[in-house]
Amino acid sequence: MTSTHFVVTIDGPAAAGKSTTARAVASALGFLYVDTGALYRALALKGLESGVRLENPEALAALLDSTRVDLSGTPDAVHVWLDGADVGERIRTPEVSEASSRMAAFPAVRARLVELQRSLASHGALVAEGRDLGTVVYPDAEVKLYLDADLPTRARRRARELESRGIPMSLEQVTEELERRDQRDRTRPDSPLQAATGAIVLDTSGWSIEQQIERVLDIVRGHPSRPESGPEERAAGGSQGVGASENT
Repeated sequence: MTSTHFVVTIDGPAAAGKSTTARAVASALGFLYVDTGALYRALALKGLESGVRLENPEALAALLDSTRVDLSGTPDAVHVWLDGADVGERIRTPEVSEASSRMAAFPAVRARLVELQRSLASHGALVAEGRDLGTVVYPDAEVKLYLDADLPTRARRRARELESRGIPMSLEQVTEELERRDQRDRTRPDSPLQAATGAIVLDTSGWSIEQQIERVLDIVRGHPSRPESGPEERAAGGSQGVGASENT
């Protein structure tokens, strides 16, 4: 794994294919993979299971002070740790997704998790995906990307994803959930969802995931300051992941 500082940010709305693309690109290049959404989801899971009112700033502050979130593994096998327990599967439900979006609207939550995300750049070249990475977390990233797709495309993708995990939801339900999340993410006063200055915007509505990954790889590989990844770099597959530990 290269230790050279080089950051690739992939922002965009829910179900735009950010996670799949970021994992594949990080794996192919031998970069660290940072799933920022997992950090918010883990915190949201604890909030839900603890009965914390997500609209209560004081309760959220107490939750932040008593929670530990860790990431470990490789791009192909990311482990999300919440207070020492692996919650990688439990955070991928519609309920947790909705709660994480609500919690992310609070500046205190975002500020604490931004600290953690920024600290990861010291681990080496990385690919991070989220919603405010190019605008707030890594404003000086070497490569900034914004992946988007029309709502029907994203709803179909999310519905298939949920079905594959045994969480059936109608296409209408998924569409309504994405519309609510889009509205919340794009209009929140703190770090709203938007393409960063200088970001390359890719509309992937008519693309396969393979086309999406290859296009992003072409962009990153074509950057003049991209570090040489050595023998780890390959077309696809696992490589070094990200290990992080921080009180959040």
